[in-house]
Amino acid sequence: MSDQATSPPEAGHKHPLVRFLHWLLRDSVDPRHSYVLSRRIFLAGLGAVYLIAFISLWSQIDGLVGSRGILPAAEYLREIKQQQPDLSSLERFFELPTLCWFGAGDPFLHFLCGSGVVLACLVIVGIAPGPALVLLWLLYLSLVNVGQYFLGYQWDALLLESGFLAILFAPWRPWYGPLIARWRRVSVARPSRIILLLLRWLLLRFMLLSGLVKLLSQTPEWRSLTAMRYHYWTQPLPTWTSWYANLEPNWFAAASVVITLLIEVAAPLLVFLGRRGRLFACAAFVFLQVMILLTGNFGFFNLLTIVLCVPLVDDAAWLWLSLHRLKMPPVALQPTRLNWFAIAASACLILLTLAPSLRQIGLRDFIPGPLDAAWRSVAPFESINGYGLFADMTTRRWELIIEGSDDRQTWKAYEFKWKPGDVTRRPRFCTPHMPRLDWQMWFAALDLYYNRQLDPWVLSFLDRLREGSPPVLRLLRTNPFPDHPPKYLRLVIYDYHFTTWSERSKTGAWWRRDYVATLFSRPRYSGGGLGRGLQ
Repeated sequence: MSDQATSPPEAGHKHPLVRFLHWLLRDSVDPRHSYVLSRRIFLAGLGAVYLIAFISLWSQIDGLVGSRGILPAAEYLREIKQQQPDLSSLERFFELPTLCWFGAGDPFLHFLCGSGVVLACLVIVGIAPGPALVLLWLLYLSLVNVGQYFLGYQWDALLLESGFLAILFAPWRPWYGPLIARWRRVSVARPSRIILLLLRWLLLRFMLLSGLVKLLSQTPEWRSLTAMRYHYWTQPLPTWTSWYANLEPNWFAAASVVITLLIEVAAPLLVFLGRRGRLFACAAFVFLQVMILLTGNFGFFNLLTIVLCVPLVDDAAWLWLSLHRLKMPPVALQPTRLNWFAIAASACLILLTLAPSLRQIGLRDFIPGPLDAAWRSVAPFESINGYGLFADMTTRRWELIIEGSDDRQTWKAYEFKWKPGDVTRRPRFCTPHMPRLDWQMWFAALDLYYNRQLDPWVLSFLDRLREGSPPVLRLLRTNPFPDHPPKYLRLVIYDYHFTTWSERSKTGAWWRRDYVATLFSRPRYSGGGLGRGLQ
């Protein structure tokens, strides 16, 4: 989707639609508002996020979806083949786009992760960014689509959508130069204004939907400005700073909610309202993401959002921020005309994004049937998505503590690396690493609290512990049965809450917990929930 520059002097003599497009895309017309340097910083930042994502997943892939993992990818694909035996290989790929159809064994999974690491490094240093981004998108899509429960998070979808647009935004040349090093003395074409607009549209949708889902939520905590009274200790993986933030007075917690909603609902409207508005919106978005980074563990999510803010900042602003230490390459001028094919294709893409966005805020009845069908046809590629975080603020924190025993008298707990367990262990930072098992345990406890049913993957997890699977045990902090697997397993449910200042001064504990229930696990599972237990 390349496009050409627009000539402002001629704009007043053209059709109103053309004048509107001139106004919308006017920044690249003014040489003071070029985005060549901004594109380079964006691509390097996106490459860094890809690098983090692949390295983080590589360290866990065997235990999550490997042959001896919790949900083996090969078994998952085999089940899909059995359910749809009449599909051709091409049809099956479009139903579930993944290179793992060629093989889902442990070596191939490692190959996908390792290739992603190498390609991400190429994007960071600026070697063949266009082709490298295509392969990065395909590799990560392949892993997401076999990751099942463990790779279905919104930041995985956001990375894929950002990566898809980056393919169209990147220069397709063998060498694009390092980020801070001396630029090669060759002219660089201006970035596509159409893709620049689409990147801003993605950021606007992400931020605005995150705010709207909170305001439209059925739970009252956001509208009553009490959400922050619960957020710090009910979020999936709190940090030690979360404990201190939880001590904030009620007025400050209410002010935090107001600021969050203003940034997520009002600031996005500034993205298309001039240079000053964009710079202000960028500063507001980055401020919010930094605050979240300081008080929670959300993997690469906040870093990716900050990278998406980069296209809001023009080159002049980057030079000012760097005190002109960054050097601008020569910029190639382009013919002054609009690329109508690129505009039409982008308009269709924007229309498609309305379907998942309206779904996310509960307005699916307003989606035209053909538009919904078109989006469904491309939905498996995870590159046109709806977003919305923490719509329902949880006010309780159940934790599942897994314990094993050889005699049903003495029980020993399996400690996880990051999720709460031992009440005296200080919550730690793991960002930008994303410990997907620890995160998924939070969702499992949440589903058990609301639905009184265990997620199926938890049962597979218990089976792997019963077998003593080494890749799965490596995902945990401690293995209380290093010589042999336990004969019995059970899940103990506790209600967790941060301690107060006085409680921690007396006991040294970061958490206090109250017993809720115990679920026993026997050799094979035959269904059941909280009342019936596991069998």
